[in-house]
Amino acid sequence: MSKPRIAAFAGSCRSASLNRKLLAAAVSLATEAGAEVDVIDLAELPMPIFDEDLEAQGTPETVTAFKERLKAADGLLIASPEYNSSYPALVKNVIDWATRPAPEEAMLAAFSGKACGLLAASPGALGGIRMLPQLRLLLSNIGVHVVPAQFGLGRAHEAFGEDGTLSDERAQGMLQQVVTQTVELATRRS
Repeated sequence: MSKPRIAAFAGSCRSASLNRKLLAAAVSLATEAGAEVDVIDLAELPMPIFDEDLEAQGTPETVTAFKERLKAADGLLIASPEYNSSYPALVKNVIDWATRPAPEEAMLAAFSGKACGLLAASPGALGGIRMLPQLRLLLSNIGVHVVPAQFGLGRAHEAFGEDGTLSDERAQGMLQQVVTQTVELATRRS
């Protein structure tokens, strides 16, 4: 088997995003577990709100670039904030664009059969856990194999050390579980 390739992105473009911090900790663990990780910064790939009229004028280059990076991966790591008990419009929009097939491309080519680990971070006590089942359902409906473990980091603004690692051993263990399951399932696909 070859080294599994993981595409990782945070569902927030904010530079001080807690989900970006959580994703960075997950990426470090995935790399230690032997995965090759492609961190996708959605701020560098701005996409308009999905609209079929806009799509008819030609798929934006940022969408094509995002899809190609997803298609090259065996698995995904997604860290998403929770907005009003759901995933943010940014996450839904990039998924909507990436599900649209290019000419002569298989349906759901960027998602079908991929392993995926879901993460959330929030300054609130629940850590985004109300959103995770909704995102799991969306991804499962487009052919993604979401691993059983998921992790919502509550009080995330207090959870990271100066070096960016999680300061709580229990939280680190829960994050490790999601990453391990994702890398193991992606390895079977590689």
